[in-house]
Amino acid sequence: MQADSRPISSAQSTVHADLEKLLRRHLAQPLRQPFAAYSERALAAALAAHAAWNGAAPLILDAGCGVGWSTLHLARMFPQHFVIGVDQSADRLARGKPAELPANAVLVRADLVDFWRLLARAGVRLDRHYNLYPNPWPKIGHLARRWHGHAVFPVWRELGGLVECRSNWRIYIEEMALALGWLAGVPVVAEPYQPEQTMTPFEQKYLASGHALWRCRVSLG
Repeated sequence: MQADSRPISSAQSTVHADLEKLLRRHLAQPLRQPFAAYSERALAAALAAHAAWNGAAPLILDAGCGVGWSTLHLARMFPQHFVIGVDQSADRLARGKPAELPANAVLVRADLVDFWRLLARAGVRLDRHYNLYPNPWPKIGHLARRWHGHAVFPVWRELGGLVECRSNWRIYIEEMALALGWLAGVPVVAEPYQPEQTMTPFEQKYLASGHALWRCRVSLG
């Protein structure tokens, strides 16, 4: 892959000063916006596929799966699990995969803000929850657009599971680690990460471009 990815540029040089205040506000005021119909259909399709394969299998959510490479890799890595890959872009989901999606995985188009809340409303608990290379929204004024600053973030605690987030922007992972730590009630470490096998086209591109990669992980029960 061509190594032409530029490092993230931001005027923000450390964890945002408003992060804790924003998360406390979201914890006190749960998100109430209505669900999009296509997101509700996506949840129904995903749960039906899970039931058809093996409804007792533990669930993995690949949130913001893009073209689905990570969903494919996760399904191979965890053959006893069922993997749900979710992305809002029909174009990305329709792009070619390096191989056919295994039977223990499904890709659906949904708004993640809806999908997380719909899972929680349905009482679904996750075994693993991946958020790989989300849009970093690096401008200082964009904190509330980052997942850990978004009003939907507290729902992650209801879904449980081992959460893993990766990014090529250290500050994003430092913020995510702090926010996850507040949800989990335990310290979470932001650590440099060198994957043995790249899981997404972005991860492959960033490595080829010489970027440092970062991740954080924690169990939410």
